[in-house]
Amino acid sequence: MSWTDERVAKLRELWGQGMSASEIADLLGDITRNAVIGKAHRLGLSGRPSPIKKKETKGATILSLTERMCKWPVGDPKSPDFHFCGKQAHAGLPYCAEHAALAYQPAKRRDEERKVSVA
Repeated sequence: MSWTDERVAKLRELWGQGMSASEIADLLGDITRNAVIGKAHRLGLSGRPSPIKKKETKGATILSLTERMCKWPVGDPKSPDFHFCGKQAHAGLPYCAEHAALAYQPAKRRDEERKVSVA
């Protein structure tokens, strides 16, 4: 089995549609799931959420947090409803994209906001 331009194009298309590696391997034929995953990794195709359905949760608890989850605190820590965001963390950061934008502001914007709040 070789990766022709047509097969790579088909892999990119199916991967973008959210198909699982096993489904892609079956459609391409004469290829394993692991070969699909390896090629997708080498091509730098974006990671995707697991196709395994998870129960909807209201964030994450301190015990359920992993390094790949957003650690933005939500609510009052004294409240029983307190939790962490728990969404997929942005690469290299402890927060999801939404919370990283709040936590990491450019110095110029931050200084301008301080001037407005002081006035």
